[in-house]
Amino acid sequence: MGQKRTGEFRADAVRIARTSGLSRKQVASDLGVGLSTLNKWVTAHRDSDFVSDKDLDFARKNERLRRENRMLKEERAILN
Repeated sequence: MGQKRTGEFRADAVRIARTSGLSRKQVASDLGVGLSTLNKWVTAHRDSDFVSDKDLDFARKNERLRRENRMLKEERAILN
């Protein structure tokens, strides 16, 4: 039988899934929950305000930096 998670844990999981820039599969694995469970939590809390504007700004900046980093790695690989 599955482990019961607190509302706070679920809220944190949703916030991490929506702002970390990691895949949901990776977040689920890191938190020790099933991917389908994490997807259900995210869907259930889609309209909730678990993610602050500051977190969303951070997530956007993080994603931009990840894209830039990938580009730089590709360029470096081409030059080598």
